[in-house]
Amino acid sequence: MESPLESLPLVMLGPVPIMASVVVTWAIMALLVLGAALLTRRLRLVPLRVQTAAELLVGTVDSQIRDVTGAPPAPYRAFVGTLFLFILMANWASLIPGITPPTATMETPAALAALVFVAIIHFGIRGGGLRGFLRGFARPNPVMIPLNILESLTRSVSMFVRLFGNVMSGVFVIAIVGSLAALLVPIPLMVLDLLTGAVQAYIFAVLSMVFITSAVEKGQPNPRTSEWNM
Repeated sequence: MESPLESLPLVMLGPVPIMASVVVTWAIMALLVLGAALLTRRLRLVPLRVQTAAELLVGTVDSQIRDVTGAPPAPYRAFVGTLFLFILMANWASLIPGITPPTATMETPAALAALVFVAIIHFGIRGGGLRGFLRGFARPNPVMIPLNILESLTRSVSMFVRLFGNVMSGVFVIAIVGSLAALLVPIPLMVLDLLTGAVQAYIFAVLSMVFITSAVEKGQPNPRTSEWNM
């Protein structure tokens, strides 16, 4: 198995190297887009099984957003739900022989953490305006501005490290046990890897939602004083 710290190119498009993790990422994105297009092509008032399963998934995402943050789910449903599904499929890609999940390489978790960082800024500005978002860094007083900015950066870094470390370690454990033991021995570890992949996708999505709503709430005006929270 190649080192997760050193990505080797799968093919070369002229001078541009195309990594295996990028190809798998594109394949997952294509499956998500195709699946969404097929599911929403012919919606019914009396849903079939596939539509029922999709509606159950959307309802579960809405419920989790509402329970974890107390915020209305509609503005965040698309981003958080897509983030969860992509990470889940990426983590479970390890069950395909010869495939290293994109989340076990450094590039994909770093890109996902960067997306969350941008989403925090986007939703924060949309919720409280640019002025409110910037003044949120001055809570509880302006002395905390450098620490609050540093906190925003370290949140994204911690999400990257958590996702990358957990998925990469699980892939290595299964690979090592599979090379040393009989064929059937790694199966319980593969089941555990399925559970771990789902848990990591859930944690990443929940943390993203918590950080986003925190940024939105900091930028909201105080209804009692009609002043911006400080």
